[in-house]
Formats: sequence, C-alpha cells, structure tokens
Amino acid sequence: MQPMKTWPYPRVVAHRGGGTLAPENTLAGLCVGAAFGHTMAEFDVKLSADDITFLLHDDTLDRTSNGQGAAAQLRYRQIAAFDAGSWLDARFEDEHMPTLAEAAQCCREEGLAANVEIKPCPGRDAQTGRLVAAETARLWAKPMAAGALPPLLSSFSVEALIAAREAAPDVPRGLLVERVPDDWREQTAALGCVSLHASYRHLDEALVARIKEAGLFILAYTVNDLDAAQRLVRWGVDTVCTDRIDLIGPHALD
Repeated sequence: MQPMKTWPYPRVVAHRGGGTLAPENTLAGLCVGAAFGHTMAEFDVKLSADDITFLLHDDTLDRTSNGQGAAAQLRYRQIAAFDAGSWLDARFEDEHMPTLAEAAQCCREEGLAANVEIKPCPGRDAQTGRLVAAETARLWAKPMAAGALPPLLSSFSVEALIAAREAAPDVPRGLLVERVPDDWREQTAALGCVSLHASYRHLDEALVARIKEAGLFILAYTVNDLDAAQRLVRWGVDTVCTDRIDLIGPHALD
C-alpha cells in the first residue's frame, strides 16, 4: 500500500450505517444514513461458522436480533433467518444481518463509501482479516461510478490487519485503538496503515498534531456532540464517526 497523499473520505461517517436511527449493521441502516445525505458508512464484518462474511458487531446474536448464541458457531443460513430490526423499532421487523456482498451492493446503490471494520470472533483474527479483506477487494473491484471512493478497512486486531495486508495489499487500512498507544508510529508503519482511528475522548490537539506530522490521517469515534466534532476538526482530525447522523450532518464540519 503506497502512502496516501490526500484523504479522499468525507468529514463525517455514519456509525454502523444509520447511527441510532436504524438497526445497526443492516441494509436499512445503510439506507437511513444515505437518506440523511451521508456519503460514507462504517459497519462491522465477521465470519459465520461456514466462513461467510456478514455484518454484526457483537460475538453473539443476542443484543441485536431475536437469535441467541455465538455467531461463530452458526452457519450463515441460520443467522440470516433471524430478525435483526425489531429490537429497535417494529418498523424494521424482519430486517436481517446482511452479507458483505449485500452491503457492498447497497453502498453502490446508495452512493456510500464504506469503512469496513474487521470484527473477528475470539480465535479467528487472522482468518477473519484474510477473508474480509479479500472479499472487500473483490466486491469493490467491480466497475464503480466515477468519483466513487475505495473502501477503507480498519480493525482493533493487529493479527487481522496483518492478514488483511497480505490478502489485499492495495486496500487502504486503518488501525483502530481506544487510546493512542506510545508505539503508534511503529505499529502503523509495520501494518502499512494510512490512518489511525481513535476514541475522541483520548485525543488532544498536541497528539493530533504529532500524528498528522507523521503522515497519518485520523478518524475519531464515536462523536455525538457537534461542538466536540467541530473542535476535533479544528485540531486537524480528518473524519469523525457519529451515531447522531441527524445532528452532525454530512456538511456540518465542512
């Protein structure tokens, strides 16, 4: 991956598709984010027992569907049968946990760039990183509209990012952390990352300046206060990820 000279992505990314306004990591969520004018969405991707890449944040199905149990122990056809929308609102009844292929098609139709977070289940870091990255590269290699942005991979798992780099070296990668570690320069360089994604609560102006001076771009998550988002941009943060896609609109930080 060659160093990225300019950051092509928008100032605001819709967290898990539709933020708090739609069930997370669903096609409905992506469509809601796009309906508010957003042009990029973040979502989480992991593997089913039969190695299908699909959207889910947690290791288990319990919180965001009417299913139960560990995702890694279920085949995707079982996972796809669960209702992943009614937990938020009856309007989203029968919304399912989509495959990465379905999400890519939805992004294409809605004009959304994608931040694909690799979210391994325990013990499946390398396998998840490899398969999600390879599938991402394949899906976004299809002819895209003029001006369409490449997907951005990210993960908290160093092992997953190493596997992603090997499987799809040309897909941009970002290292996800909560608090920026002391060895952030060494880690991002070793992983060939173009960006560092950190909790905004642990960023300050001086740290942002050091990261930018090192040639990295910065995504701050999960920023749900407009004043905080504006302050981060003044410091030099390139993109904020938000649940409040209504409060922090696509042009709120231009």
